[in-house]
Amino acid sequence: MNRRFEITDNEWERLAPLLPAMTPQRGGRWRDHRQILNGILFRVRSGVPWRDLPERYGPWETVYKRFARWQTDGTWARIEAALRVQADAAGELDWNAQIDSSVVRAHQHAAGAAKGAPADPGKPPASAGTVTGWADHQAPHHLRRPWPEPGHPADPGQDADTSELVGLVDAVRVARPGGGGRPRTRVAHLTGDKAYSSRTNRAALRARRIPHTIPERDDQKANRARRGARGGRPPTFDRVRYRTRNQVERLMHRRKQFRAVATRYDKLADRYAATVTVADIFIWLRARPDQPHRDPRNRP
Repeated sequence: MNRRFEITDNEWERLAPLLPAMTPQRGGRWRDHRQILNGILFRVRSGVPWRDLPERYGPWETVYKRFARWQTDGTWARIEAALRVQADAAGELDWNAQIDSSVVRAHQHAAGAAKGAPADPGKPPASAGTVTGWADHQAPHHLRRPWPEPGHPADPGQDADTSELVGLVDAVRVARPGGGGRPRTRVAHLTGDKAYSSRTNRAALRARRIPHTIPERDDQKANRARRGARGGRPPTFDRVRYRTRNQVERLMHRRKQFRAVATRYDKLADRYAATVTVADIFIWLRARPDQPHRDPRNRP
């Protein structure tokens, strides 16, 4: 029987082929990948300090080192990318995306990373400096699983949402099933709230041939009306499609069930990015594609 937060047999069958080969170094005996993954998942899900991991997962230093090493060598990013390709091959992606942001508060334990210090995968970072809150921007699809490439989870909380849209759209990259052809990089439609409404964003989306549903802010409506004919026509707005925007909010809620994501405890931004990616990996694994997506446009 699996303990709370631990990997199921079905999840392990999907993850095992994506993990690095077991290659003991210096004659040492490597801890089993599944045991280490259970420890990493326990920490990300519960938010406990690394030093407080239960003994059943092995020495906490071993668990942390492998978590950090797989972030440094790109293992976490490759796993999530592979799961995304599998979902696309199974026809579980409809390529209609929603965009939104959520604030992640930094715990006092997140303070202390020395500025400019290299990320050492062999030990936790030293203390000095400060950390503020972070804003988590994301654009998921209808199964409430994350879209953009891993490693792009957080930006300073004071940054405006509107400045993040183009970067997120350009971060979408899903390889073709079977490895043939160029990766797909354009969503079929993008839905966002008023925070993403700007002439720059709309022009960027048109240049990328991405239809979008983003309502205008009141000040933008007033400015357009004040300019008269020179203000141009109002952007089209599909009120029914806009109802699907709640899907990205549900993704945020699913992410924040992982306590190490809901509150940032990691000192280094790269480590926090890896924490979010680990949470996203298990969101991909535990999504329910058998439950049909309810599109409000198809209501009777």
